[in-house]
Amino acid sequence: MSWRDCWQQPQPICYDGFEPSGRILLRKSYMIQVSDMFDFFPSLAIRSALGLSEEFHGVMKAINVNKLTAAGCKVKIWIADWFAQLNNKMGGDLKKIQVIGQYLIEIWKAVGMNIEGGQVEFLWSSEEINSRAHEYWPLVMDIARRNKLPRIVRCCQIMGRSEQDELSAAQIFYPCMQCADIFFLKADICQLGMDQRKVNVLAREYCDDIKRKKAHILSHHMLPGLQEGQEKMSKSDPSSSIYMEDEEADVNLKIKKAFCPPKVVEKNPCLEYVKYIIFPWFHEFTIERKPENGGDKTFKSFEDLANDYESGELHPGDLKPALAKALNRILQPVRDHFNNDPKAKELVKRVKVCAFDFYLCFCSLELKHKHVDETLIHFTVLTIEIEDCWGYNKLRY
Repeated sequence: MSWRDCWQQPQPICYDGFEPSGRILLRKSYMIQVSDMFDFFPSLAIRSALGLSEEFHGVMKAINVNKLTAAGCKVKIWIADWFAQLNNKMGGDLKKIQVIGQYLIEIWKAVGMNIEGGQVEFLWSSEEINSRAHEYWPLVMDIARRNKLPRIVRCCQIMGRSEQDELSAAQIFYPCMQCADIFFLKADICQLGMDQRKVNVLAREYCDDIKRKKAHILSHHMLPGLQEGQEKMSKSDPSSSIYMEDEEADVNLKIKKAFCPPKVVEKNPCLEYVKYIIFPWFHEFTIERKPENGGDKTFKSFEDLANDYESGELHPGDLKPALAKALNRILQPVRDHFNNDPKAKELVKRVKVCAFDFYLCFCSLELKHKHVDETLIHFTVLTIEIEDCWGYNKLRY
């Protein structure tokens, strides 16, 4: 199908999706303080398991979905709860995964995703697949039958894995299922990140094989990390990302410390945020500065801003405060929603319980792996002191 044919349809169907993972307490990680005798806890793994963060890609999803609905598309957002279970997110506990999915939907509503008018539909993969199993599983099986194992393994990037990782059988099945989703949802357009491109190519190859029309691929840009040399945000490094519930002070500090070399536009994360978040959101960007530094200036296009920055007319010391201020304007409705809406506040409580349960499970597994006495695990659980659910949780021995 050509783009012309696609847009001549009454309402093109766009497929977007997300895997609800454990990364949701969007601001502070549970920081674990343990004595030296317990230095076997892998701090990086704990941060990865408990960083619980939905990065600023949440805003990009809202921007992209709103563009598609404004253009007349119907957007089907695939809540891939079964896929998260296959990928062992939240220890494979489907109920916890679904709570997290509900929470992320609430975030997108709060940040400004336009869901009025029925043009955006949230579909839970577990419910849809169960209700139409006779359609779904033959499709998955046919995709699996027509591809060799190395071809499927090359798609493991879509799960945040690498080809060198030791994959479970469930994770081998995952790409075949995601490929099938495109056809199962009757998508004309796939709107996913660049990290998902390999499975999109798999779907197009499958179309060639069975002589079926291809969906169009819209691969959105992936924001880099805020530190030098980070090609993408790192969930194991909280300083590399702006999270959807970062407080104003957190945003200010992260942007202040961000890599932003003077007169360099390429691979400058601060300018990437301005280009892909600020201009699409506000359609302009205002720099506030003292008269002796050039005075205030409002840019109407990223190209004009980039020219000023490259020439030295715009300094990082003026760019960064303006960027932090704009990001905080975007995030404030999310903060307000979760502070003031009773339903949202209750959902946050449920999420925190899920996250903390997962943390206890994670610690127990680590202790067992090191052959620590079982009684120590129970003692650990009994001596947990929760100081502040949004702040720091300490383990005392």
